[in-house]
Amino acid sequence: MTSIRHNAAVESGDQILDAAREVVLAVGVRRATLTDVARRAGVSRMTIYRHWPDMRTLVADLMTREWVRVAGRFATEDPVTAAVAVVRALRDHPLWRKIVEVDPELLLPYLLDRRGSSHEAMLGLVESAITAGQDLGTVRPGDAVTLARGVLLTAQSFLLSGPTMLNPLTRDDLDAELATLLERYLRR
Repeated sequence: MTSIRHNAAVESGDQILDAAREVVLAVGVRRATLTDVARRAGVSRMTIYRHWPDMRTLVADLMTREWVRVAGRFATEDPVTAAVAVVRALRDHPLWRKIVEVDPELLLPYLLDRRGSSHEAMLGLVESAITAGQDLGTVRPGDAVTLARGVLLTAQSFLLSGPTMLNPLTRDDLDAELATLLERYLRR
């Protein structure tokens, strides 16, 4: 019986996160409300409040879910290939685009003040890829935690600031440069 309740809670959580995604894509984060999310999810506001005290917390969990889904698709790849692929995929992700275009200030605390759960999840994936690469002899020796932070900082800068460097460069040009930087940073 416990697993049925757990599965229902997980389905309800995904249902709420899916609804939050739809609302944010429609109106942006600032204009989104828990009432809108509850209505779209077909649940009461109290159901949402049991898990998320406010819209900011709900959006943070939504971002973590979405970014980890993207990164997880490349988790078994070589760390350089994976980092470039994740930057490329996030750059085109509808939720990422909406936040960058409508609510970019939402990203500032994660750039200047603290790591969020998305960062922690990404660091875990990058650390695992680096450790696997070290075991295979394709990634240079070194502390995987430190190397992962270097990779994440580099990839993050290409994701966030890359658009400012276009013309005459293309996205493909920038992706190639990111790959070159990471190759030289990580390879033996």
